[in-house]
Amino acid sequence: MKTLLVLLGPTGVGKTDLSIELARHYRTSVISCDSRQIYKEMNIGTAVPEREQLAAVPHFFIQTESVQSYFNCWEFEQQALRKIRELFETKEVVI
Repeated sequence: MKTLLVLLGPTGVGKTDLSIELARHYRTSVISCDSRQIYKEMNIGTAVPEREQLAAVPHFFIQTESVQSYFNCWEFEQQALRKIRELFETKEVVI
């Protein structure tokens, strides 16, 4: 049985650290669903993970889109569902 672990909460409560700890434990990846971290140009006020954190485990959808490009929640959903299916081919758990 495949499992998608979802961590939700306000900025600054430790979701990133917990997601990395869980990803290491389960040897898996983290899919970010933060509506602002996805944008390359939004570095202030978005709590983008530090380079060391991003290097600790594979992350997806962190600073991948430009605010200059048209990108909406439907497009995110389609890309995220594809990535989840792809990861589930080799992983039992995705965060």
